[in-house]
Amino acid sequence: MQDETSLAFAHPGERAIATARPGEPLDRISLRDHVREVEIGAFQQERGALQRLRFNIVVEVAPLPPGPDDDVDRILSYDRLTEAIDTELGAERLNLLETLAARVAERILSAPQAVRVFVRIEKLDRGPGDLGVEIVRARDSATTAAPAAAVGLPPPPQPRVCYLGPAAMADPDLPRVIDRLAAGPAPLVLCVGAAGLPVPQSPAPLAQRRIDLLAIEQNAWVLAGRDRRCIVVDSRTELDWAMRHGRISVWAPSRIVLDAVDGPSARPDDALALAVWFAGAMQAAELVVLGSDAPVEAAMPVRRGLP
Repeated sequence: MQDETSLAFAHPGERAIATARPGEPLDRISLRDHVREVEIGAFQQERGALQRLRFNIVVEVAPLPPGPDDDVDRILSYDRLTEAIDTELGAERLNLLETLAARVAERILSAPQAVRVFVRIEKLDRGPGDLGVEIVRARDSATTAAPAAAVGLPPPPQPRVCYLGPAAMADPDLPRVIDRLAAGPAPLVLCVGAAGLPVPQSPAPLAQRRIDLLAIEQNAWVLAGRDRRCIVVDSRTELDWAMRHGRISVWAPSRIVLDAVDGPSARPDDALALAVWFAGAMQAAELVVLGSDAPVEAAMPVRRGLP
């Protein structure tokens, strides 16, 4: 019999066996020692650098009901495990292994056959040993929910994204302009550039990128201070909530830009090009450009002037 200490460091498969629930036994499928190179981590030195992650996953699945034998469409495929990893790694850059593990587990549990899942993720390049987390999630766990698509939650609405250039920000009648922009069924998300004040300069490109993004965020807070209907948001989750509840958002770009897996090619000091990238990422219904004559190339309809 294994003691608690040895079991704590055992492979997830051994933990699954040791913690099996009484009653009808469950089948198991597993993914062992699956290594991916990704950018992940909360520390600044982890940004812009790839590191190896090792995944070990065990899924307990309900036995198949009687039916035709050897039918691949009736089982939970091994590919579902690697697809869950790939999907979550491709969604956005994450800071925490705990977040990644929870999202992978939730995606696997959205499969009808999955009953319980063990996910262990380890960083292989952060020190002399392997650093990692292991979680257990079950379909009937109060702390585990299937992804939105699996439970039928409608996708967030397509917003109207508006870029307010320097002339628009300087307009003393800006609240009336926002009234016009907010009219209609589509939620409104506002984008701004830097305020035009001198921005500190750094010889390090990554540092300069963050400085330029923070300059935009300072102006976002200026706009929110001028119109109390506007709320500054910096995450996709907060944006989705604001859009569903009819709030006017002002995009603070640092978090979404820096955490994007497929980030913008636009420089942070080109605020209009950054707004075009953001509108595309949000699948905006249209992009409105006010207070700027700069050319725009966008995949969605572009309007210059008020609706």
